[in-house]
Amino acid sequence: MNIHTSYGIVTEPGAVRIERLLPGPIERIWSYLTDSDKRRQWLAAGPMELKLGGHVENVFRNSELTRNDDPPPAHMAAFAEHRVPGEIIACEPPHLLAYSWGGAPGESSEVRFELAPRNGKVLLTVTHRRLAEDGALLNVAAGWHTHLDILAARLEGSEPDGFWRTHTRLVAEYGRRIDGSQTAAKGG
Repeated sequence: MNIHTSYGIVTEPGAVRIERLLPGPIERIWSYLTDSDKRRQWLAAGPMELKLGGHVENVFRNSELTRNDDPPPAHMAAFAEHRVPGEIIACEPPHLLAYSWGGAPGESSEVRFELAPRNGKVLLTVTHRRLAEDGALLNVAAGWHTHLDILAARLEGSEPDGFWRTHTRLVAEYGRRIDGSQTAAKGG
């Protein structure tokens, strides 16, 4: 598995799964999922109560994640700082973390992080499900892909590519991949 080119796949309507093989150990990767200061380096800062029913808040500042980037697309400029609240629904350190993602109770999507040792590395599987529409699926798939590539670069000690430049390119790529796979699945 190439750490930087593995695209997410649609596993069911409104769900995408993406994997990355990362340098371990597993406790290191767990800390980048759960510690606000480390999570801020690749995804979003914010509090996280690591217990069932615990509060989670991801505070996204995507324009601050990387250097030498393009400005956000006009339709994303309003999200200079974007907060996504949630609640922990599974927590088994250091192997499983899942929480609700925004929205009212019962209407939110759900993100699940699974970590498994693989020959001295860690396989991180992120599954985001219960996404409402195709546009959300494209943005979420491209978002996780971009964020996970930044995480991989940080863990490897290298400079990640620009967030917005990468995200914009990946939204178009996922549009081709997802639309093509859904057309093929429908027999078209």
